[in-house]
Amino acid sequence: MKYFLSIDYGGTNTKAIVFDEEGRQLGQSAFSTKKIEEKAGYREVDLKETWQGIRQAMRQAVKNAQLKAEDISALACIGHGKGLYLLDKNGQEFTRGILSTDERAVELAQEFEERLDEIWDLTHQHVAAVQNPVLLRWFKEYEPEIYQNIGAILSAKDYVRFKLTGRIQQEIGDASGNHWINFQTGTYDKRITAFFGIEEMYELLAPQVDYAELVGGLTQEAAAATGLLAGTPVVGGLFDIDACAIGSGVLDASTFSVISGTWNINTYPSKTAVSQDSGLMHSYFPNRDFLIEAGSPTSAGNLDAMIKMLMMEEIQHLKDSNSSIYDVLEVFLQETDASYSKILFFPFLYGNNIGRAAEACFFGLTTQSSKSEMIRAVYEGIVYAHKQHIDDLLATVEQRPRALRLSGGATNSPAWMQMFADILNIPVETVEAPELGGLGGAIACLQAVDDLSLEEAVEKMVRVKERFEPQAKEHELYQRKYRVYQSLLAAMEPAWAELCQLRMTLE
Repeated sequence: MKYFLSIDYGGTNTKAIVFDEEGRQLGQSAFSTKKIEEKAGYREVDLKETWQGIRQAMRQAVKNAQLKAEDISALACIGHGKGLYLLDKNGQEFTRGILSTDERAVELAQEFEERLDEIWDLTHQHVAAVQNPVLLRWFKEYEPEIYQNIGAILSAKDYVRFKLTGRIQQEIGDASGNHWINFQTGTYDKRITAFFGIEEMYELLAPQVDYAELVGGLTQEAAAATGLLAGTPVVGGLFDIDACAIGSGVLDASTFSVISGTWNINTYPSKTAVSQDSGLMHSYFPNRDFLIEAGSPTSAGNLDAMIKMLMMEEIQHLKDSNSSIYDVLEVFLQETDASYSKILFFPFLYGNNIGRAAEACFFGLTTQSSKSEMIRAVYEGIVYAHKQHIDDLLATVEQRPRALRLSGGATNSPAWMQMFADILNIPVETVEAPELGGLGGAIACLQAVDDLSLEEAVEKMVRVKERFEPQAKEHELYQRKYRVYQSLLAAMEPAWAELCQLRMTLE
């Protein structure tokens, strides 16, 4: 039996997970990714602190799986997409990492988006504030001392892999989602760096590797830090969107992949690109199909934040009794239905999906409203945000998918999965492995070690656990609420800029 270790570095939580070659999850260790938010819109991490947590989690995961270092056949790194991780000209960390929810470059991104026609045929990417080139341009304009010291440009999981192997490399799927790749050639292109006004960065782009390629072995230093054996093979790895898709068994448009984590990410693989007017993003799927994506930072991270805002007293009480607030909320969701909450919530704490400076807010509060009603509205509002994106995807396919495969933190709640099915009116499926991003990494390891195709590895490692069918009565109620949700979004459009200006004035 072969065993694989995946490191899944996310914007909310980071995990090290051990799988066997049949996709069974044997052990894991996790910690909360410590965000630094010293300024409004800035969301960063201390790289040395992050690596310290990762190496300890790797050691503990193998121990929890009751395995020895020599049992691990290969390692894979998974990470959040976009953001920015820099090394200096000596190959050392010298500034903080930037997470995928950072908003410092929003205005720059909007300026580039207005010129998108110049570059769309090359990149098939809309411009996002957290893509590498946009953040690099921001540093060039606002922190030139950092910009001038850059020696290497990495994504999240490529940084972790660098810490394991000592090699500076960029996995092509991550690069394609970060606005670096010419889809006509599959390579970097000087026209892309010229478009963003960062021509000098072209020579700093790392050599490309593939997701299931054996790209190096664990260094002596990394082996000592993690408790594993030096030379243990490391594969290229994947960014979380790709990892969760293949970990869910999604290989074509008959099934959509839906990630409900820090980000609200909805995708399907396609042989062809979609139009620029669709507003959708493209990246490379592991088999080099297009991965069509609609997403925004409007998912389960909002729930975590709102629970901390509204329920700290309950959390402390439950901690004293060694219980979890999520267990209590699961019972609450099961005992209530679509008619319970008369409140609507916009899940825009970390950004929004309407292209303007919209903020999170509740609508419909009265003196009779309760915290429980507000919390249920948060659950519902997050699914409404997913629905907006999934409706955009549905407009580009000829047939509705037979099911949605869910991954991310929301899958820990069966009641929430039923809510997804009811609101979206599409069956929802979950798979046996609790950590699908990690499973995607294990699939890449199996491919590399046993020389299997993606389809062969997925068939061996992915199994459906549970299916949730839409309930017609609940769907009808949710549809009524969703129509009001959309009306409120439209009605608020003129006020968002004024609200943003007010916040800036008060700060």
